[in-house]
Amino acid sequence: MTQPFYSGFVSIIGQPNVGKSTLMNCFAGEKVAIMSNKPQTTRNKIQAIVTREDYQIIFIDTPGIHKPKSKLGALMNRAAESAMKDVDAILYLVSPQDRISEGDRAIIERLKRNREPVFLVINKIDTVEKEKLLKVIDVYKDAYDFKAIIPISALQAKGTDALLTEIKACLTEGPQYFPDDMITDQPERQLAAELIREKALFLLQDEIPHGIAVEIMSMKKREGRDLVDLEATIYCERDTHKGMIIGKGGAMLKSIGSKARVDIERILGTPVNLQLWVRVKKDWRDSDFLIRNFGLDQK
Repeated sequence: MTQPFYSGFVSIIGQPNVGKSTLMNCFAGEKVAIMSNKPQTTRNKIQAIVTREDYQIIFIDTPGIHKPKSKLGALMNRAAESAMKDVDAILYLVSPQDRISEGDRAIIERLKRNREPVFLVINKIDTVEKEKLLKVIDVYKDAYDFKAIIPISALQAKGTDALLTEIKACLTEGPQYFPDDMITDQPERQLAAELIREKALFLLQDEIPHGIAVEIMSMKKREGRDLVDLEATIYCERDTHKGMIIGKGGAMLKSIGSKARVDIERILGTPVNLQLWVRVKKDWRDSDFLIRNFGLDQK
């Protein structure tokens, strides 16, 4: 008798900087979503695929739900909203704060319009004492009829196996949508662009990163050699930002490139010759054309 196979789609939502991308990477066992301690790092819906012998879960990482200050910010909120539709379950991530913020109350009100089971996932439990964690659970348990409340540390992979077990119980019998060895639906070019942006987020000052976009201009295997030539442009919104991204004598741009190249080589499994340029596109986050041009208009 054939063993039944279960599958389904699960969205990960929450406010910025609660660890959604960290959890996504923990599930995938590889970096499929960039991480940063700066909010609003994720701009598009990203899928990570977890396949086991008897089930497959497709996790959808979403931009943090926030009060938008640009067209790009509004688009990010719409991406998060759309990810809550037509899924089998929702993971609502929160930080271990013993009060519900205004932003989280708005998310909870939005969740009340959904019929899908919602798991409250309290992340970053490695940063608080057990006594405070119990207070967090107590605060949230009466705010919504959660399917379950599960404390985890995505960074340390604590509690994530229990979370997977809970999610699997919500799945129905269904097909295997992706091959066993596939961990994300992102194209290699998009992964490379995001890894470059991640290093820029890490190295640059707070006022610059949200005005950065990365476009892969060329990505091809060099004939006769085990080497990929990759050319990318980093776009920023101000002439002053361009100088800061390049740095004195090109030092900052070189540092961004060298750190990104290490991760890109790991993803591609081959040496990479990475060339970076910097260009100014003023106020691109409020330009429908440029947002589409940079591939940030996913519905």
